Amino acid sequence: MAAGTSPFEIAHDVTSLRVRLAEWRREGETIGLVPTMGALHAGHMSLVDEAKKHARRIVLSIFVNPTQFAPSEDFSAYPRTLDADVEKFAAAGGDLVFAPVQAHIYPPGFATTLSMRGPATAGLEDRCRPTHFAGVATIIAKLFNLCRPDAAIFGEKDYQQLKVVQRMARDLDFETRVIGVPTMRERDGLALSSRNVYLSAKERAAAPALYAALARCAREIKEGVAIETALETARKEVTAAGFAIDYIEARHADTLAPIASREAGPVRLLAAAALGKTRLIDNIGL
Repeated sequence: MAAGTSPFEIAHDVTSLRVRLAEWRREGETIGLVPTMGALHAGHMSLVDEAKKHARRIVLSIFVNPTQFAPSEDFSAYPRTLDADVEKFAAAGGDLVFAPVQAHIYPPGFATTLSMRGPATAGLEDRCRPTHFAGVATIIAKLFNLCRPDAAIFGEKDYQQLKVVQRMARDLDFETRVIGVPTMRERDGLALSSRNVYLSAKERAAAPALYAALARCAREIKEGVAIETALETARKEVTAAGFAIDYIEARHADTLAPIASREAGPVRLLAAAALGKTRLIDNIGL
């Protein structure tokens, strides 16, 4: 059991996880899964709250997944705050933390990954991080297989990831319902992210400009401004705020295919841009 009076367990290996989940299933319990890489904030807690609407028992996975990081990315520096994360999850009424060591997820000789197309090859995050979604899909497929959750909850901040996971779940016939939760934001509009701690004070002051530009772009499109014209204005605003832009694009909200007008379907504006050494992503629906 976890230390103190915590009502849930921490499973550090697959066997312990499966034993507890099997007991819950025998008791007729439903299971909700919230996959995370830890460094929990209020956005993660909103996922836990949503999971409690769909399942009786809630599992939070905490695993900084090496296969979704490129060699040049921040795997070794990614914040790891397990003790604080467990306390937050306990306070939110969770039941079980799955915090495996890497060797239990990727044992020696591990050689299988998923090959993704569709939303995973939309030319957004995949263009900037070519190996990212193979790593994401592989770890999520493993978690779905290990936990067999009735529902799994993901934040809309990682919108392309949400669409990739939903597509994967349909294509591979997982019975898990994949549910998206709206992005939580600071009062100034900055999307909550574990990577926000990397921002300097000056960068933090400039960071809300990304969402502000997306919100203004969305308003302009709704008012009849051509999508590409509104996007170009947003790109100029974000660049002027000090960002180096990877992309600011309008896509079909379901397929992530390029979209030229609102009449062609629901629109999602998606952005990724670096402020100093910190890469921020955001999106907004019309």
